[in-house]
Amino acid sequence: MTTSVPQPVRRKAVLAASIGNFIEWFEFGLYGFFAAAIAANFFPGSHSLMATFAAFGVSFVLRPLGALIFGHYGDRMGRRTTLSISIIGMSVATFVIGLLPTYDGIGLAAPVLLVIARVVQGFSAGGEFGGATAFMVEYAPTHRRTFYGSWQMFTQYAATFAATVFGAVLSLALAPEALNEWGWRIPFLITLPLGAIGLYLRLKLDETPEFQAEATEHSGAPLLITLREHWPSVLKVIGLIISGTTCTYMVQAFWPAFLVKNLHVPQVDMFTAMLVGITALLLTVPAWALLADRVGRRKPFLVATPLALMVLAVPMYQLILSGTFALITLAYVLLGLLMAPSLAAISTAIAEAFPTKVRYSGLSLAYSAAVSIFGGSTPLILSTLVESTGNPMTPAYYLIGVAAVSVLAAVLLADTARKPATAESVVPV
Repeated sequence: MTTSVPQPVRRKAVLAASIGNFIEWFEFGLYGFFAAAIAANFFPGSHSLMATFAAFGVSFVLRPLGALIFGHYGDRMGRRTTLSISIIGMSVATFVIGLLPTYDGIGLAAPVLLVIARVVQGFSAGGEFGGATAFMVEYAPTHRRTFYGSWQMFTQYAATFAATVFGAVLSLALAPEALNEWGWRIPFLITLPLGAIGLYLRLKLDETPEFQAEATEHSGAPLLITLREHWPSVLKVIGLIISGTTCTYMVQAFWPAFLVKNLHVPQVDMFTAMLVGITALLLTVPAWALLADRVGRRKPFLVATPLALMVLAVPMYQLILSGTFALITLAYVLLGLLMAPSLAAISTAIAEAFPTKVRYSGLSLAYSAAVSIFGGSTPLILSTLVESTGNPMTPAYYLIGVAAVSVLAAVLLADTARKPATAESVVPV
């Protein structure tokens, strides 16, 4: 049980688990923000931007494989060791991108090396979410498990916020030529010291108390046990995640491109609106998490977000389509406030959907599948819907559809908030 763990150790565990998430999502924001610079340096030609995003998509292909391998060893060897390997791979690969010679310097080898770095990033990211979430939740005191788990999603959006600010500051401080030539490399290079800090913190911690309590109970391959005995939980968790991951990639990828290209909104207005919306989300997620711990239930928070999205998706998109800065900002704020209740509770809820002995595997498998299939494809799906139908409101209808799936999954998922913090806390619906 985690009741004997000193509070400073708990806080260090949350920090150690959060840094890897920060690096992953910080890099995601950077890659999108500096896509034009990366395209110019690594993919010369008329289709350079398309090639740049194709390289970005490679990481999503490798995430499930990373999830399977890291999940297996994380459930057999422990969370700390596998998370340490994951953060090494992620931070080194991101750092390497910042060092790579350009196409003009080494020719075709430049984009090849970029793709290899993206492969390592994707593979490492596949093991980050499940392990970090398990680490946070298993180190949490029983009465604060939702709050501790909420740092998983909080960190992701804090990293997006930081990447956006970093990119905006560099854009203002450097001339476009300098930014495209060398300025874009700066934020990629700082991920190595960030990763070193995260690695140090993780290695200084003991294995989670829950894992130590069941470390000898190895009855088979964790992945096979997950698929054989816990496949309903995998499906429910995927269903629960798809609305959130759709919103995430809609906010960070589709809306920016659509606003600038189709509605001719100035980039500074678009990024300002995004920052205001993310700020609203970051301010409210911890409050919702604390409330969920206080009332002792998580299901109402998991149901509230997708249900509200179903009701407000169309009005929200009407705000976006107005093309005015004030209403676009309002749409970003509205979406941030709608997402906050679910983001506050979801990490702990899905962690407790699996027993300790297969938690890393179950979380990694479900999350990587949801993000790889539904998250990474969101910009392409929404763009295709708009172009094929000629109706700019079709993304709102798509959002309603995925939100309906998440409502069903949230209703079916067992609410374990009142259960003990052990593997036996997983109860059937």
